[in-house]
Amino acid sequence: MLITYADSLGKNLKELRELLDTEFREIVGGVHILPFYPSSADRGFAPMTYEQVDPAFGDWDDLESIAKQHTVMVDFMINHISRSSTYYRDFQQHKEASPYRDFFLRYRDFWPDGEPTNEDVDRIYKRKPRAPYVEIEFADKTVEKIWCTFDEEQIDLNVAAPVTKSWIADQLTKLMDHGAKAIRLDAFAYATKKIGTNCFFVEPDTWALLEEVSAITKPRDVVLLPEIHEHYSISRKLTQRGYHVYDFALPMLVLHALFSGSGAKLANWLRVAPQKQFTTLDTHDGIGIVDVVDLLSEEEIEMTKENLYAKGANVKRIYSSTAYQNLDIYQVNCTYYSALGDHDQAYLLARAIQFFAPGIPQVYYVGLLAGRNDIELLEKTKVGRDINRHYYSKDEVLQEIQRPVVQRLFALMKFRNQYPAFLGDIEVTTTEEDHILIITRTHGSHKAILTADLVTYHFMVEYVQGDKILTL
Repeated sequence: MLITYADSLGKNLKELRELLDTEFREIVGGVHILPFYPSSADRGFAPMTYEQVDPAFGDWDDLESIAKQHTVMVDFMINHISRSSTYYRDFQQHKEASPYRDFFLRYRDFWPDGEPTNEDVDRIYKRKPRAPYVEIEFADKTVEKIWCTFDEEQIDLNVAAPVTKSWIADQLTKLMDHGAKAIRLDAFAYATKKIGTNCFFVEPDTWALLEEVSAITKPRDVVLLPEIHEHYSISRKLTQRGYHVYDFALPMLVLHALFSGSGAKLANWLRVAPQKQFTTLDTHDGIGIVDVVDLLSEEEIEMTKENLYAKGANVKRIYSSTAYQNLDIYQVNCTYYSALGDHDQAYLLARAIQFFAPGIPQVYYVGLLAGRNDIELLEKTKVGRDINRHYYSKDEVLQEIQRPVVQRLFALMKFRNQYPAFLGDIEVTTTEEDHILIITRTHGSHKAILTADLVTYHFMVEYVQGDKILTL
């Protein structure tokens, strides 16, 4: 599955569809199109409405034409909506007379005294160094605080209110009507809030919300993917209840293996990782750190980060700091190709490991083209994550796919798409020297074996074809 913005591989959905139908026809089966709705911030993640496609990208016909040939995943920001939306503006104008008066989390209604105590604020799992709120000034000049976890354009929804529940059901239904076969619930763990908790993945409220959403999507056989960056134990809880999850631990574990030359920690994870998951090495965000806590020690995490900055190409600590609108502890902003020093062989080995891991591989569009850090865009916007958000014109894509590293990557992706062994079991071993990693995938009479040297980065893919063992 490819991950891309509507205007990152070509300038719009039409050009994206043309590339999917031609150059990428055997490379990807599904495509996760990042938010393509009218939005006021965060490159689509502050949606003003789900009722239309941003005209700059095309229209619903363009999306549906892609959905006819590919499994399409779309985003639904279940935690928030734009303050530029008609819902927020109606509330701001009409206050108690607005049909959306319960659509947002009002501090006066949430906290017993209208304000959290210092202990309440300290307890909250937050993205700001203060209580998560913005002030809304109504047309009558009164002012209130309402919940805001992320950017000031992204106002949190009151998912417990009947009006919001009805709205969520309506929006999800319309997205499915337009061809969505998978829906990613963005910022899902922040959506449920409860006094006395950290307001992050609050149980059992979280499960009740998931069940409500699942009741809408399950009859249409649409996959739900809750997006959560945190300790791997949370993903384990989700899989135990039958939901798909992300393997956000894999990116750092692969980097650790390639930087240290040791496959032990990576092998341990591959043996126990969920089967019902989507794997990533790169996404529109940075390389997550919190997801690998306890799978790597603090020393191993720090070693991996130090090697990333030392061996990576054109990546600096400041790009993941508040100076570039990010927090270093949460993520490192860098393309995966540049994280490995723009080293073709190391990058191809990383992808081979991902493709042999359990789950459905997702490849971010910059990674699909083995893209380098975009320092020019980063410095233009001063947004750290833009280092990994290059805009490729259609002509630029046609040029990039001629590079040998991209051609070799495409060969791996075709094999992963077509060979049946990946539907079956996984066996992971390391040699006594610990730098040789062997992953075997088996399904019936089909067997694929990846043998990888984590020091030299050389690897071999073998597979059974009838009574012969062939090499890719």
